[in-house]
Amino acid sequence: MAEYILELNGITKRFPGVKALDNVYFKLRPGEIHALMGENGAGKSTFIKVITGVHSPDGGEIFFDGKKVKFDNPTDAKKLGIAAIYQHVTCYPDLSVTENIFMGHEKIGKRTKRILWYDMHKEAERLLRELGAAFSPKTLMGALSVAEQQIVEIAKALSTDAKVIIMDEPTAALSSRESEELYRIAERLRDKGTAIIFISHRFEDMYRLAGKVTVFRDSKYIGTWAVDEITNHDLIIAMVGREIHQLFPKKEAEIGEELLRVEGLGRTGYFADVSFSLKRGEIMGLTGLVGAGRSEVCQSIFGASPYDKGGIYLKGDKVNIRDPLEAMRLGIGYLPEDRQKQGLVLQWGIGRNITLSSLDKVSSKGALNAAKEAEIAKRLAEKVNVKANSIFDLASSLSGGNQQKVVFAKLLTADLDVLILDEPTKGVDVGAKSAIYEIISSLACQGYGILLVSSEMPEIIGMCDRVAVMREGRIHAFLDRQSISQEAILQASMAN
Repeated sequence: MAEYILELNGITKRFPGVKALDNVYFKLRPGEIHALMGENGAGKSTFIKVITGVHSPDGGEIFFDGKKVKFDNPTDAKKLGIAAIYQHVTCYPDLSVTENIFMGHEKIGKRTKRILWYDMHKEAERLLRELGAAFSPKTLMGALSVAEQQIVEIAKALSTDAKVIIMDEPTAALSSRESEELYRIAERLRDKGTAIIFISHRFEDMYRLAGKVTVFRDSKYIGTWAVDEITNHDLIIAMVGREIHQLFPKKEAEIGEELLRVEGLGRTGYFADVSFSLKRGEIMGLTGLVGAGRSEVCQSIFGASPYDKGGIYLKGDKVNIRDPLEAMRLGIGYLPEDRQKQGLVLQWGIGRNITLSSLDKVSSKGALNAAKEAEIAKRLAEKVNVKANSIFDLASSLSGGNQQKVVFAKLLTADLDVLILDEPTKGVDVGAKSAIYEIISSLACQGYGILLVSSEMPEIIGMCDRVAVMREGRIHAFLDRQSISQEAILQASMAN
């Protein structure tokens, strides 16, 4: 066996007008977990597609187990034993776990040419047990949680005898407990000789799992280090090409009058007796474990889902918010957790996405004023520093951080007082995070009241004036800025 199971030397990939990969290098040993890090747009996605045979490189060489290889299509990569697991699981929700595992490589009887269901269920059962899963292979895929669906994707990779598994942001949508279970699975695979490329924006993933880390920046290879030999500070410089002196650039905003108050808010089966207030210029955190009811509370305040108990008050007046349009008319904006499914129309241009929430400002008598739309969109895109060639670029062409900036710009077109930000930096790199924190801090200084929902404790600690900690659908603690700490948040989040 060769020293490296996978080796890429001087890989270059060009698309019209852009070099997506520029002379990059990567080496992966059997039984190794190797982290790949870089900002959005650094070339990681193209790198994955080259390894899995989706794209053919324009230059450079690929070696698998010491032998030079060329992938003409994804099937070539799969046959050698390369599999990828993505952040957004692609599955068939109305089919069983077994059917999803063996999709495309079903067990077929040699003589009967029929699908061998018994053998497939038995093999699926073995793979799931090996990964520590508790659900049946006959369960419908759509009935599983995101974490369980990722286990199925890993089982699918193992069913093809994968020697190299690429995990692309697998913890982005997982709770800390689910992430820990994924770590254990990755370590078991490593110990059995499977090589893993672990792509993540989260430093805790790298430190918890990886032995080595490779950094890409601006489509170029920057370097490879042993994880225990590189500091956070040096890693950030390698990723963004500059020092970020203050990741949480919180400015001290003037705290004004009460903008929002909820009293005894409840939705049967989701949350109960939720009460808090939010003032002008204040950034209030809402945190707790995934599933504690944070997003559900915010969706009810925004009118996206009904509440059946309690009341909502805006500037002292009780309001009845029946839908999101009513919420925005009253001055409440919402940045959803899933920007791609809920925050953007990906096949529309940047400008049209920005003005979508305030068409009345760019139209008259049902006719769109394209010049006015472009003027407003350009001004707001510049205000939040969206990096693009023009406002006519498709939203789908942007990096995750820039997509999130477009969603922020869309909020700013409306006349709002309260901004509900649900996981505003989810799935974006450290450079984009710093830019988004700058936007949030500036908005607070402009007089917006901001409700910041986040699972990331450094974000909550670094940005918030006050924090409400939820557990099992109820607020269990309020922490002021002086008492916000990781220990205090964890203590309030966990059941006694």
